[in-house]
Amino acid sequence: MKRFLILTGFALFGITLTSASPLQAAGFKAPEGCEAFMTVQSRGCRVSNHYRCTADQAGDQWRADFDQEGIFFLSRINRETEWVESYNFNPTVRQSLAANPADPARFSELVASGHDDFDFWLERDDGTRSHVTGFDKLTGKTITIDGVALPQTEYAYEEVDPEGNVLGKARGREYIHPEWRMFFSGPSEHWDGQDWVPMDGSPVQFIQPGEPGFGATQPIFECGALMSEAPLDRLLQQVRHER
Repeated sequence: MKRFLILTGFALFGITLTSASPLQAAGFKAPEGCEAFMTVQSRGCRVSNHYRCTADQAGDQWRADFDQEGIFFLSRINRETEWVESYNFNPTVRQSLAANPADPARFSELVASGHDDFDFWLERDDGTRSHVTGFDKLTGKTITIDGVALPQTEYAYEEVDPEGNVLGKARGREYIHPEWRMFFSGPSEHWDGQDWVPMDGSPVQFIQPGEPGFGATQPIFECGALMSEAPLDRLLQQVRHER
């Protein structure tokens, strides 16, 4: 069933897959009017394809996340890395940033001052809403991954429903690239309702156009047995915060 819904998602959002031969993994092709600019292979059995579209506001970026079975998350951020909109699959639910956030996420503030708080609401097309509060701050450390220098951050956030019931919360480390204006996952802990569960979706490879592996839709790091112990909802909690 999941595979059918994944293919439906491709049709809905203009994302297509191509394959040169049955022995090659399917390749990512951005929707019409868009251009892919980077593929990121990460720990935790995830590969992400990043692209920009001419119809969007300047600075907007999209990310399509794939696990071993196909696409499971699609998101768009703006220049300040706010969560403009995202889509979960199986079933498909669109989530968008509510208007007039109390304290918008500001990537520029994080880079300039080393700290950024955020406080905003999210709305979904199934009628539900949630309130997100938290912070990002630079730790002062820079980590080099695949030849790319990435300032490290510390973060924490909590998401509650309108009645104040906790829907999710997480804390840990991430990485940013100031010029790319992007966040990447790092070692984190996610609350499962009873305990803090560790996860690590750190990037391993940054693949540019023309390089081997660009446009890949099959993850290659820490797949197999590891993923049987990492439910999709927990993986979604991690990638939802990444921008």
